[in-house]
Amino acid sequence: MNLAVDVQYYNDSAVVAGILFESWSSTVPLQEVVSASQDILPYEPGNFYKRELPCILKLLDEHELTIETIVVDGYVYLDGTNKPGLGKRLYDALGQTTGVIGVAKKVFAGIGNEHAIIRGCSSKPLFITSTMDLDLAKNSIINMHGQHRIPTLLKRADQLCRQEAKKQLRFDR
Repeated sequence: MNLAVDVQYYNDSAVVAGILFESWSSTVPLQEVVSASQDILPYEPGNFYKRELPCILKLLDEHELTIETIVVDGYVYLDGTNKPGLGKRLYDALGQTTGVIGVAKKVFAGIGNEHAIIRGCSSKPLFITSTMDLDLAKNSIINMHGQHRIPTLLKRADQLCRQEAKKQLRFDR
């Protein structure tokens, strides 16, 4: 089983959404899961993982998820191969037993064209980094369902965490 995750922040809290799916070509989720976290660390340039990693780990723990591959919104390696980003730190936190693929919308200094893919009808690339073979990771993301730049299930993770964060904001008032 695979998992696409995204995190939405509000005030000093966050909502993390996970979309579980069977295969890279799946059109609908097997399950959607959500967790909320309070007392989130402020954004620190160059150390984004300190803010997002605890949220993802909480989701995995709270829902007792055993996953083959996790897709994160961001980078596994900030330079493509060595400098750890959120995805590499997640991989390490999980004992290097779960593959992690990073899908980033913006290029980061040091990321070459070998990390770029074009999906669907978009002319703008996505940038893929991974703990697994890069070609395998790129093909996995290319083969995900959807006609547009962002695969359907990754977009669903983003939508779900935004919806849940809006609900939390209304509830907190």
